[in-house]
Order: sequence, then C-alpha cells, then structure tokens
Amino acid sequence: MKIAPLLRELRARDRFEPALVHSGQHYDPAMSESFFRDLGIPPPDVNLEVGSGSHGEQTALVLSRMEKLLVERRPDAVLVVGDVNSTLAAALAAVKLRIPVAHVEAGLRSFDRDMPEEINRLLTDTISDWLFTTESAGDENLRREGVAEKRIFRVGNIMIDTLFANLDRARALDTLDRLDVQPGEYALLTLHRPSNVDDPAQLRRLFGVLEEIHATIPVVFPVHPRTAAAIRTHRGGVQPLLRTTEPLGYLEFLRLMADARLVLTDSGGIQEETTALGVPCLTLRENTERPITVHEGTNTIVGSDPVTIRAEVAKILDGKGKAGRRPELWDGHTAPRIVDVLERELEGRA
Repeated sequence: MKIAPLLRELRARDRFEPALVHSGQHYDPAMSESFFRDLGIPPPDVNLEVGSGSHGEQTALVLSRMEKLLVERRPDAVLVVGDVNSTLAAALAAVKLRIPVAHVEAGLRSFDRDMPEEINRLLTDTISDWLFTTESAGDENLRREGVAEKRIFRVGNIMIDTLFANLDRARALDTLDRLDVQPGEYALLTLHRPSNVDDPAQLRRLFGVLEEIHATIPVVFPVHPRTAAAIRTHRGGVQPLLRTTEPLGYLEFLRLMADARLVLTDSGGIQEETTALGVPCLTLRENTERPITVHEGTNTIVGSDPVTIRAEVAKILDGKGKAGRRPELWDGHTAPRIVDVLERELEGRA
C-alpha cells in the first residue's frame, strides 16, 4: 500500500529508473501476491525470497541478500517504507555501502521498546538521510532525538494516497453480500500482534469480550496467518465464535473497512485508514505510534481490558463514537511530495 503510489510517481518522471525489491518477508499469497494484483504493482524486479523465520533470521537474510544486490547495481539511493524487519535490514545494507537512504513513515514512536517494530523505527531513522514524516509528532520525535532539521520532510500519509485511489474500486465489490452483512451493521476486527496472540491468557481474554460483542453486532474477523497459528497452538484449532474469514486482499478489506460501524484492531496502518474514512476505531493496544489518529482522528486506545472495550463499543453503537477529522496533508498527494524532495536532493548530490 505504501509502495504502489511511490512506484507510479517515480516511473512517471524521466529522472528516475526505479527498481522494485520484494524481500519476501510477507509470503502468504493473500498477504502479498494479492496486494500486487489489487494495487496494479508490476512483478518485483528482484525477490529476495526470505520467507518466515525469527527476527534475527529475517533481518540477517535481507541484509546479506540486499548487500549483494546493491554491490551489483549500485543505485543512487535506497527507499524503504514502514517499520518491518526488511525496512531496517535494507537500510543497513545501503548505509554501510555509503548509499543514501530515504525512510517513508519516519518518526513514528510508540515509546514501547517491547515492540520489535519500535526498534526497527529507531534504528532506521538514525541511519537514514531523508526522513519523510506523516504528522507533526513524527517531526518532534526526530528533533528530540537529535536529527538535523534539513533531513526532516513532513509530506503526509502515503497510505492515504492508496486508499483514495482505490476506494471506488473497493466499493464496487460484493464482499458484504458474500459475508452476509449490511453497511453500518457490523464490526471489523484485525488481531495479529505478538503481545495479543502469543499469550494464551491474553488471547482468551480478548476472544471472550469479542464474542460478547458479536452477540450484539456481527464481528467480521479475517484471520491473519500468525493468529491462525496461535489459535491452533493455544486453542487446539477451535475458532472464536466470530464471523471468521481467510486473509483478505487489500480491496476486499478496504470494502469492509469503509462501511463498518466500527473497527477493532491492533494494527498501526488501520488506525490511519479508519481516520481517513471517518470510521470509529478501537485500538487493542496500550499505546500507539500514530497519536494524531487519537488527537484528531477517530481512534481510541482501549488496550485489552474487557470492561473498557465493552464500554467504548457501547458508546459507538449508541452513536457517540468519535467523528474526528482528516489530518493535514492526508490528501492523497503524498507520493508527488516525496518524489519532489528526492528529485531535488539527488540533483544536488549529482
């Protein structure tokens, strides 16, 4: 979702010859291949085929294979997005070869170092040359960490470029009919973070309250591969009493999100997308690296406490959910702003 608009914009300008590298970190077809298809992204120029593994294994494989690729191709810059292991590893490979790095979605901080993504964010920002931020809190975090002002560029949210570009296509799908739900009459759930699904007691507590909510309003739950594995391990494969589905592609999930009464999630990106769509969001975490979704958007942090979750769901069902507003620069034109900066900065280094 972050690469699609950037790749289109880069290819539209004569100055650039972009090469797309897919780490293979997300290897489930519905979590990877369908996104290329749905978003019109051409096949990657290179697939590193890293696959699953521990944090150390994934990071090491991407670092090793990216290093070989960069030595061979010697690009003018490496652009990385987000906060996954591939982001950090690719940035490390580039910076050690003295190739400048651009980081899209820089400056986001949950201030929770138990989250693997937080470590990836901190380290990637430290070694990147150009830091593209989505909100003012990101700018402030980077300044506080000693990043020079000339390296910080607030450009808006690249995820919203993709959302706006695909919303009409998503609304044309029959996803709601196939799942037998009506617009505004269901909740949508995503759950995949280790802190929620790897602890049997935590998973049981969350599923308990979610099943209660499902008795009031249908809860549609596309099951992430990580969560499916946890269900097999911790529940003997017994599915929660929710409206479960296989993982969905980007367009089908966007269709569900756009017309949901509310969304419950532990994902960072979904907090942003619901804010752009004006859909109330309850985040099943104790913190967020995207505070603007709480201060200006539709997001409420509820953690894993069943009492809090029940109360906030009841508010939304009573018509008292957050209306929010769309933040500045979340306008669907972030990719051109990023590429403008890269064009100017790279010209200055020529």
